[in-house]
Amino acid sequence: MTTDLVANELDVLDALVPLRGMRIVEAGCGAAKLARDLLGRHADAEVVGLEVDERQHAKNLDAPAPRLSFLLAGAQAIPFADASFDGALMLKSLHHVPQAAMEQALSELARVLKPGGWLYVSEPVYAGPMNEIVRLFHDERVVRIAAQQALDRALAAGRYTQTAERRFEVPAHFADYAAFEQRLMKATFANHQIGRELAAQVEARFRAHQGPDGVLFRQPMHVRVLRTPSPRGLA
Repeated sequence: MTTDLVANELDVLDALVPLRGMRIVEAGCGAAKLARDLLGRHADAEVVGLEVDERQHAKNLDAPAPRLSFLLAGAQAIPFADASFDGALMLKSLHHVPQAAMEQALSELARVLKPGGWLYVSEPVYAGPMNEIVRLFHDERVVRIAAQQALDRALAAGRYTQTAERRFEVPAHFADYAAFEQRLMKATFANHQIGRELAAQVEARFRAHQGPDGVLFRQPMHVRVLRTPSPRGLA
């Protein structure tokens, strides 16, 4: 089955949930690239980014932007009052939450959302050529399955109702192996302990896809949009 190639996931987000005038929390914001793009497109929105990686958080603080703030915090314990936000984002971050804490994270997000508030969860699918390379040193099959199961349990418990679902692919371009190694093998949030032999195997697999302009992978994605109960029932 062929899926759409989406250059900017903000286009998907913008089509599925209201963003104008929204106060949004992003759990596991990383460098907050999409949040920055969102605020550039919607001048009346506001985003609070939560990040547990201290090094990334420090980088975020060094790159401030209007209506964008950052806190060193995880989704499992969000330091805001009930009903503080109109919407919430988890972009490739739910599967990074410890499995035992995934349900707590989803409960916390439901707590800080206003009645009828939305949660946009975007997760990478365990498939595709890039995944076949990455799993050599960092196999995420179990945690990606666990993330979807946690969403299913949150729905079954009545914390949310699902209002939209979308599958698509996003481009992942690497100019060369060094770029791939820096971004995925030496990320600040992970310590993969990659030995020389394994690194050589990963490099060989990568170079098999390389052309004159580097490598362009298509990363399959799965988006689910959930809503908290509204005063009149489920939105």
